[in-house]
Amino acid sequence: MTAKQPSTFKQASQGASVPNDLEPFWMPFTANRQFKKSPRLLAGAKDMHYTTVDGRQVLDATAGLWCVNAGHGRAPIVEAVQAQVEQMDYAPAFQMGHPAAFELAARLTAMMPAGLDHVFFTNSGSEAVDTALKIAIAYHRIRGEGARTRLIGRERGYHGVGFGGISVGGIAPNRKFFGSLIPGVDHLPHTHSLQHNANTRGQPEWGAHLADDLERIVALHDASTIAAVIVEPVAGSTGVLVPPKGYLERLREICTRHGILLIFDEVITGFGRLGAAFAADYFGVTPDLMTTAKGLSNGTVPMGAVIASKAIYDAFMQGPEGTIELFHGYTYSGHPLACAAALASLDVYRDEGLFERAAALAPYWEDAVHSLQDSASVIDVRNIGLVAGIELAAREGSPGARAFDIFTGCYEDGVLIRTTADTVALSPPLIVSKPQIDEIIETLGQQIKAAA
Repeated sequence: MTAKQPSTFKQASQGASVPNDLEPFWMPFTANRQFKKSPRLLAGAKDMHYTTVDGRQVLDATAGLWCVNAGHGRAPIVEAVQAQVEQMDYAPAFQMGHPAAFELAARLTAMMPAGLDHVFFTNSGSEAVDTALKIAIAYHRIRGEGARTRLIGRERGYHGVGFGGISVGGIAPNRKFFGSLIPGVDHLPHTHSLQHNANTRGQPEWGAHLADDLERIVALHDASTIAAVIVEPVAGSTGVLVPPKGYLERLREICTRHGILLIFDEVITGFGRLGAAFAADYFGVTPDLMTTAKGLSNGTVPMGAVIASKAIYDAFMQGPEGTIELFHGYTYSGHPLACAAALASLDVYRDEGLFERAAALAPYWEDAVHSLQDSASVIDVRNIGLVAGIELAAREGSPGARAFDIFTGCYEDGVLIRTTADTVALSPPLIVSKPQIDEIIETLGQQIKAAA
């Protein structure tokens, strides 16, 4: 059998290499055939902008993929990773350790609400979710409540792409191709209502009662069978669904009463997105487990983490000291380069006051995004912190087409947005300026008009 020859490359602007053959790469969450007919290729990134292979500057209105909270190519983060790879490229995490992982865990727990004080490192949000679900089930088992295996997610929830995450997740296309998934999962209703909450600024007044559906699920299955409830405090990937006032507080109350663990998926909301370190701080509701990723390392090196309460950690620390307490982990848990990137990212967030900056910019951002609510085809605008969703009326027979046309139009006009179905999602780096917010909204408004 003759081996394939590697693809040749051609030179583009600024020395970037462009592959002549795009076919071998099976792209994630992408219409591969459509993309490869008209590719959008990025060759560089700095601060608030990407550079395309043909040399155009594109303003990043999505923080990469909700992750580059401090902006691109930040020198302290780059230098920290470079120094770490020169010193030590890899260290095993099983029965071994390296100082940076322990330092990072201490830094993270110091940022957390009281009671969340132990960190388990993963490599992504998907792994963090599956880890949190496993910890929740194992926690009840080691406490003698092994019947607590049921997991409760929420409609329209996104919790990554592992089998645990898509089982508790509630986005139909992410689930329907993959069989029966994990058994013993139920779902709360989502909180989105155009009838009651369209064009709300911040948290809606209507909808806290939807948390009470957890009581129905408890009555149906009995609390003694339920391990955990997992929700995104603000649902991001489904199109920015902001929790109604009192909703998260009600979930916390019900979970506490029935001995059910509450898991916050803060992969998107963590590290300043709402103008506070975490959504748990913003809403004043503390979960038992929290998943993080994305902004943890500013997207520089893949990394995720689960933060657990002391009660959960201590429950595992039983038996002989030589016994492995949790048979779970990853080859790259607490990877040295990821730790270096995360520590430097936390320094940038702190030294530049980026969480506080996001909070100060939030009112300007809110006014800017809501200026679009009277645009043709816009049926809802919702916002919180430095995140916003602009929902559009779908074209008859072509769901998602209008938003995709707006996405490509904005890209051609020099602004990168994100779309999910017919909702435009915006989440710029926390270093965004007011003139750049104006540019994002002006460009988006023009493309919404063009796609009407």
